[in-house]
Amino acid sequence: MIQIILSTPWLLWPAVVGVSLCVGSFLNVVILRLPRMMEQAWRQECEALFPEALGRSGQGRDSGQPGTEQDTDRGHGRSYGLSYPRSHCPECGNTIRAIDNIPVLSWLFLRGRCRNCGTGISARYPAIEALTAVLSVLTVLILGTSVEALIALPLVWALLALTVIDLETTLLPDSITLPLLWAGLVASALGLGQVGLEAAFWGAVAGYLSLWSVYHLFRLLTGKEGMGHGDFKLLAALGAWLGWTMLPAIILLSSLVGAVVGIAMIAIRGHNRNIPIPFGPYLAAAGVIALWYGPELLDLWLSLMRV
Repeated sequence: MIQIILSTPWLLWPAVVGVSLCVGSFLNVVILRLPRMMEQAWRQECEALFPEALGRSGQGRDSGQPGTEQDTDRGHGRSYGLSYPRSHCPECGNTIRAIDNIPVLSWLFLRGRCRNCGTGISARYPAIEALTAVLSVLTVLILGTSVEALIALPLVWALLALTVIDLETTLLPDSITLPLLWAGLVASALGLGQVGLEAAFWGAVAGYLSLWSVYHLFRLLTGKEGMGHGDFKLLAALGAWLGWTMLPAIILLSSLVGAVVGIAMIAIRGHNRNIPIPFGPYLAAAGVIALWYGPELLDLWLSLMRV
């Protein structure tokens, strides 16, 4: 069945676009709710360990953003999951109907407003859905119409979700990075990955240990933490998918882009240099580029090494 779709363009491209738009809609839910689920779990753990302290300080602030997010809960203490509560308007609480939840099209048809009360719905939702579709189409175009290209799509989707979550919360959830790492190893073991199992295994090991070493060296020299542990796991996941040979190019590319953006933010926008800048988005972007143009990047890296 997959081979038939791959060999039939008029089936392949609508399928890639349609599936990726739906995935983009789900990524919106993950991006919004997963950090809140993590905060909810942390609060419950703290409550179990320090009930007296929480009793004096209250239950904490609500992490929602009323008026800006489709799934924001205006109340406190409500449990969250990826499937509950159902998406609803933050202003009137009206549940979003299926007809109003069609990726991109529903937002355009409703002109970015709730059908019930007219409250504006963030343009981020259709933007992420459209970006998911664009990245998916580019991945299949660049890698070619193959099973390996389709297997690589979940990597691109996960990196997009991690990018937005890290930008908004400076978190790289283990519930995404660790399954992504194992998925890369399994894909390689089944012969469906971008590299063989040995290269994937050592890519995961080297990816984790390289940033882990930099982290501890920086901490010993400065007494500060230069990056989060999620960055180690993300680079390990990229190593599992792309192999150890791509790690130098990924690290160099992400570091250069991160340095340029960081300097620009300090110089132009007056960004406080003591406020951390998430490194995950640069790793994710470098990982996508390495997925698309791995051989070219490897040749460039080897030519630079000979200079």
